[in-house]
Amino acid sequence: MAQSNNLMLELNEAVLKKTTNLSFLNDRVAGYNWNEGLNYEKLLQSYLHSGFQATNFGLAVEEVNKMLHCRKQPIPEEKFIDNDDEFTVVKNNCTIFLGYTSNLISSGLRETIKFLVKNKMVDCIVTTAGGVEEDIIKCLAPTFVGDFHLDGKTLRECGINRIGNLLVPNDNYCSFENWILPILDELLKEQNDGVLWTPSKIIERLGKEINSEESVYYWAAKNKIPVFCPALTDGSLGDMMFMHSFKNPGLVVDIISDLRRINLMAMKSVHTGMIILGGGLVKHHICNANLMRNGADYSVFINTSSEFDGSDAGARPDEAKSWGKIKKDAAPVKIYSDATLVFPLLVSQTFAKDFFTTSQ
Repeated sequence: MAQSNNLMLELNEAVLKKTTNLSFLNDRVAGYNWNEGLNYEKLLQSYLHSGFQATNFGLAVEEVNKMLHCRKQPIPEEKFIDNDDEFTVVKNNCTIFLGYTSNLISSGLRETIKFLVKNKMVDCIVTTAGGVEEDIIKCLAPTFVGDFHLDGKTLRECGINRIGNLLVPNDNYCSFENWILPILDELLKEQNDGVLWTPSKIIERLGKEINSEESVYYWAAKNKIPVFCPALTDGSLGDMMFMHSFKNPGLVVDIISDLRRINLMAMKSVHTGMIILGGGLVKHHICNANLMRNGADYSVFINTSSEFDGSDAGARPDEAKSWGKIKKDAAPVKIYSDATLVFPLLVSQTFAKDFFTTSQ
């Protein structure tokens, strides 16, 4: 009997161990109350207390709204000094850097990005070559929704390119070639007259040339929002430049001037916020620019990558703190999700809410 009692005591200790510290248990888990009816505003607000990635979404909403609040504050007088470089003038109290990979412009997220750029809600963009050309190509011909499981061999025989479950007819790239090669001729001619071309200057020129309100880069050029793309040749744009180098050789693209431009933007900013969709080059380029000012004040990452292979793409924000790319006392957020799912919702609770409330 004594042995049985001892076993029960051990079992109780193992299974029913008494909680001794409740001091850090503050927020109760609670999902949406469906007795409220179909109220999307309250539904999204409930995410903060729902747990898992829903809570990260709620924290990201708070972080972006901090950026927007900071952005509206008066700029300290001393920050108006040394405005000799038109590309690095401090425009507001919080410079917002937006980064995204090319697949997101291929997707319908392009329209959300265009909304931000059209309405001057971000100050700087970093993307890849595909993130530039896909926007231009969509102004010339449509991209279609397909399926992830479509056979690659069959698609190749039909002259159709697959981006996940999106489909781009190869004719779209032929149209892009016909459109851009004469522009490259003009760039070379102007280079011979003394113009130094950088990726950001080329993208601004393409935005002006496409002259379409459907284009992200039309609005970026119109609103003087610089678009950085240090890997400008890694896509169809590079293919066009390669072919152009045989037909009319000599075009040179300077990436160091753009590096100076983005780094100085970060260094001269009063505060900075980073919103980065996806990983790879766009994530590192923005973070590294913010290293030059000892870290960003606000940060939101959205991607599906994990940290376990040591890649920068999957690294949690805390790793960026160790490098000085995010300030030590900042409260950065990462959402593990496909950006097409959550970024429009994030914009709806931050930029869009602020924009439509102010404009009413």
